[in-house]
Amino acid sequence: MSMPLRVASRLLPLLILALAFGIAAGHDWAGPDRILRALGGADDLRSRLLIAWRLPRVLAAALVGGLLGLGGAIFQGVFRNPLAEPYLLGSAGGAAIGATVALLVPLGLPSALALGGFSFLGAWGATLMVLAVARGAGTRDAAGLLLAGVAVAAMLGAVRSFLMLALSDESVSLQVVLSWTLGGVQTPTWEGLAWLGGLSGLALGASLRLAHGLDLLGLGEDQAQAFGLDTARFVARAILVGALVVALAVAYGGLVAFVGLTAPHLARWWVGPRHRGLLPVSAALGALIVIMCDGLARSALPPAEIPLGLVTAAVGGPFFLFLLRRRMRA
Repeated sequence: MSMPLRVASRLLPLLILALAFGIAAGHDWAGPDRILRALGGADDLRSRLLIAWRLPRVLAAALVGGLLGLGGAIFQGVFRNPLAEPYLLGSAGGAAIGATVALLVPLGLPSALALGGFSFLGAWGATLMVLAVARGAGTRDAAGLLLAGVAVAAMLGAVRSFLMLALSDESVSLQVVLSWTLGGVQTPTWEGLAWLGGLSGLALGASLRLAHGLDLLGLGEDQAQAFGLDTARFVARAILVGALVVALAVAYGGLVAFVGLTAPHLARWWVGPRHRGLLPVSAALGALIVIMCDGLARSALPPAEIPLGLVTAAVGGPFFLFLLRRRMRA
């Protein structure tokens, strides 16, 4: 059996089990018989709630996790740094500023359109700012862009906090923004889920077009240029694609950290460093991680719901320390 088929045969059962756990988990746990009845078209209230409420949320969690895993693999490949994480480059911070404006300012637009549109604009603007800062400092290499991204992300965090204080009043509650900032997949309509699925498919296609260049970049910038890769242009394009991927995830899931760090590492241990296989497997493992964490967030302290970002931080933080310790020893 070839490597792709072998990996798919192992991943598919894990994803099916994760989806089943996600559908079952919640304040009111659903057993296998109830899930099968709901999927079979039963018309009782519990079955309708499973299909109309819980199933779209689980599928949205899978897509958000897939986007985060995809963005993490792109950024780790661009910066040739296994500790790189999508939030370091400011794209998530820019998306968070856009979402904060959409949530706190009455714009007269549908909430889903405003949240998604302003998140995209914020991510694009933040990424362009990082590129401008790096060019202004006279550096275009990966290390310079990473340092510029860390600085911009810190400034954007301060701007977001200021906006939350300045734009809130008696009619606007900060609870909505705070809960979104801590991470949490919103339950979409089936139409919204279709949009998210279509955009996620486009993001995967755009990411796979970067695979060969990311492989060359892994040899070092001098070697990549020797093979004919325009490294400066490719790095800028890859960062913009990664920013859009992360912005889409942030628009639907809030700020969910460490998934973009963890999923590519697990995928790299599984399929190796070649990005043609690494990118889709990172997306699949990111989907699996977020489905499981979202299920835990909904069921650990019923009837309350733990913010998803807290669960992923509790799981991903120790993993990050483990990776850091291994890297320091190496």
